[in-house]
Amino acid sequence: MAELEKMRLQKAMAEAGVASRRKSEELIAGGHVLVNGKVVKEMGVKVDHRDKIEVDGVPIHDEKKRYILMYKPRGVISAVKDDKDRKVITDLLEDDFRERVYPVGRLDYDTSGLILLTNDGDFANRLMHPKYHVEKTYIAKIQGTLAVEDIKRLEHGMKLKDYKTSPAKVTVMSKDTKKGTSIVKLVIHEGHNHQVKNMFAAVGHPVNKLSREKYGFLTLDGLVSGKYRDLSRIEVAKLKEKK
Repeated sequence: MAELEKMRLQKAMAEAGVASRRKSEELIAGGHVLVNGKVVKEMGVKVDHRDKIEVDGVPIHDEKKRYILMYKPRGVISAVKDDKDRKVITDLLEDDFRERVYPVGRLDYDTSGLILLTNDGDFANRLMHPKYHVEKTYIAKIQGTLAVEDIKRLEHGMKLKDYKTSPAKVTVMSKDTKKGTSIVKLVIHEGHNHQVKNMFAAVGHPVNKLSREKYGFLTLDGLVSGKYRDLSRIEVAKLKEKK
């Protein structure tokens, strides 16, 4: 009789949609995970479908997959907890929301706009992988006016600390000469920390205000700040399509 295939506990949790593999490891180390009624804190434990795995008392296979599109307000952390006790993105979910979702990527504390949340680990990892190349559209209010040379640097890719950005799409939407500001649309497909702010700062135009308006084909249409909706089955299927 063939031996049942086993996998590492954190991989099983990720595939069940509890969290990403890295976040699952943090849950294990923090004593949140029980396997067959016993707390497990080691990373090398292997399990199969016969094992009962619980996270904070909830069996991992009891949760249905959720795919949420949220309009994140400024002043909210893109995380499920914060050591400074600031408001986190899951605080915006309704009281009867049962599934343990987490954000796909992040938006800065002072950045508003479109962010996805899910409990499908494979789905999240796919979208966050650099090879996926999902376009993200930002609207930025910046100091000053972009010169032609600035736009070329943004569009051709630029060196930022330890990485080089890929070519971006830049559209100057409006200028306010009295206030000395501009509104610029920037489209990128990467997701480095503070990338948009760092790109504009590198060409001498700090960002005063920033919002992510689109994520691939998804928009904020029909949502107000702080609200969310489930993605449709068609939207989820499109995001899962191979590139």
